[in-house]
Amino acid sequence: MRYTTLGSTGTIVSTFALGTMTFGAEADEVTSHALLDTYVAAGGNLIDTADVYSTGISEEFIGRWLAAHPTEREQMVIATKGRFPMGSGPNDVGTSRRHLNRALDASLRRLGVDQIDLYQLHAWDAVTPLEETLRFLDDAVRSGKIAYYGFSNFLGWQLTKAVHVARAHGFTPPVTLQPQYSLLAREIESEIVPAALDAGLGLLPWSPLAGGWLTGKYRRDTDPVGATRLGEDPARGMEAWEPRNKQDRTWSIIDTVGQVAAERGLNHAQVALAWLAARPAMTSVILGARTTAQLTDNLGAAEIVLAAAEIARLDEVSNPVVGDYPYGPAGVDQRLRAIDA
Repeated sequence: MRYTTLGSTGTIVSTFALGTMTFGAEADEVTSHALLDTYVAAGGNLIDTADVYSTGISEEFIGRWLAAHPTEREQMVIATKGRFPMGSGPNDVGTSRRHLNRALDASLRRLGVDQIDLYQLHAWDAVTPLEETLRFLDDAVRSGKIAYYGFSNFLGWQLTKAVHVARAHGFTPPVTLQPQYSLLAREIESEIVPAALDAGLGLLPWSPLAGGWLTGKYRRDTDPVGATRLGEDPARGMEAWEPRNKQDRTWSIIDTVGQVAAERGLNHAQVALAWLAARPAMTSVILGARTTAQLTDNLGAAEIVLAAAEIARLDEVSNPVVGDYPYGPAGVDQRLRAIDA
């Protein structure tokens, strides 16, 4: 396992994080604890969850594991999120001081900790004044309830606005952004990655294998079956079978990943994860798994470094489909190089 800093902070985290959205949904408590054991044994130390994952059950599973592993707890960096509804009332959602105060306290109780290392806003809130939200987060840092905060699913302008509002008021600044990012979903490179680089925020990408597509388990025009996400639900959200199956780009990317994997003696997932881990602004790639076998397989990417020629092949085949102006591939590459220099 390799390590880096959590954004621009001095806290050290592993370059692969354990995502726990499966806890309580696709993994029972015994399996969830086995996943935590496997991850920690591999050298991982960043655990990512959210209050809405299985309506608090994911946090509870993690809390009981932490209580049973006090030595490991001292090394773990715990990240969770708040924003989405945990109840049915009109104030049980959003980033208001009222809601976040209750959400944060509830997460602290479920996790059984005195401080959450990274507290993240799960999405933008167009209703609550941004100053109210950021002042609450600043207060939470100063009170010791959280060490750092970050965002998830923010657009570029939303991220930049939040950074500058925090600076203008002297609030504690954000340190991370958690977006969807993979070889099949590179659209954030147009605005969001440059915004994160400009602000010094580290990226914690979710769905790095695009819901299983980049594992090579699916075949073109062959309906997925069995114990896979799309086999169980072909209409599943952004991972839906039909739209991606119809795109030549999807299969060109998967084929190229497979070619690189075969040449290196690796599997599809390890190549896709190694490519993502090397992207600009990257802090830690979030791995989600339902079984310890899946997690162990994916953690094999932790020590893989792709050659420049291999990265170039993957870059070329996966270039986002955008117009020539202003987000054409050449323009995006130029901006990334300028900011990263």
